[in-house]
Amino acid sequence: MSRSALPRRAFLRATGAATLLAATPFVRAQGSLQKFKFNLGWKVEATAAGFLLAQQRGYYKDAGVDVTIDTGNGSAAAISLVGSGAYDCASADLATMIEFNVNNPQAKLAAVAIQYDLNPNSILVRKDGPIKKPADLAGKTILGQPFNASRKLFPVFAKAQGFDASGVKWENVAPDIGDTRFVKGDFDASAYFYFTGLLNLKARGMGPEQITMFRFSDYGMKSYGNGLVANAKSMEQVEAMKAFVKATTRGWVDAIADPKAGAAAVKAREPLANEEIEFERLKLIVDGSMKTTGTRSHGWGAATPERLQATIAETVDAFGLKSTPAVADIWTDRFLPTAADRKLKA
Repeated sequence: MSRSALPRRAFLRATGAATLLAATPFVRAQGSLQKFKFNLGWKVEATAAGFLLAQQRGYYKDAGVDVTIDTGNGSAAAISLVGSGAYDCASADLATMIEFNVNNPQAKLAAVAIQYDLNPNSILVRKDGPIKKPADLAGKTILGQPFNASRKLFPVFAKAQGFDASGVKWENVAPDIGDTRFVKGDFDASAYFYFTGLLNLKARGMGPEQITMFRFSDYGMKSYGNGLVANAKSMEQVEAMKAFVKATTRGWVDAIADPKAGAAAVKAREPLANEEIEFERLKLIVDGSMKTTGTRSHGWGAATPERLQATIAETVDAFGLKSTPAVADIWTDRFLPTAADRKLKA
């Protein structure tokens, strides 16, 4: 039968279906949504808000991907899971990813978007204590586990401030117990992502007004914080990765514009979460690491060659790595959506 012989309704249905197939070929060709596994790199809290908002508002399904979002146990564990192929992508610290790639050159992991434009690593001290400036940390006792990113990047911070990091004594105590002991005065300082430390200590009776915070990004560190880290196999699924990054960008742009909605998404996923605390945490994240000069200029998720090069240089220096990767070895922007899609809302 010729096209002209088709009944009008049948023709419209046929051409409409063809248009939809062309728009999402990797989905419609399979007849179902593309499966995609994502690891948060941490528990369900405000750091997950943009991902959860994207999932709950149907952005992933609209883009053609069926995303499973799982909790994690820190950047190192999340990166290992992505490296093994257990997950397609994870939220993880770029410095930890760079270290992993250097030690496992066959892994070829790369960041496909930046989550934290300003690095959230920090050192917290009591305001009424003897430490008034970063150099006063020399020779002091600091709470921080070996896997703690703030501890691992401390040498970069110390070098920028002109003191020797080797004289610091690190205390490897479980975070919950360590927080309580820090409040009691057992340690001189504590290493944290600032938005985790401030609220952990507040829950134990030490408010922000009692704390001095040395954020690494305020004291010379140029490295990016967390990014969306993917493995080579998942990046071969180009349309699926583009769909995931675009929908995630949409979720984070929404969460930045409306932190209350982001906190509600956290609560919906984790009923035991304290929505008020997660709203406060998300505000700290947005105002301190996401709504920056860089993201206002380039949009959420983007990176500049200069900052990426600084991230590599600071990581190689801090971790004493045996080789220095190129920017192209750790980053790709080919999955990012358009600048208009990345733009923060007014």
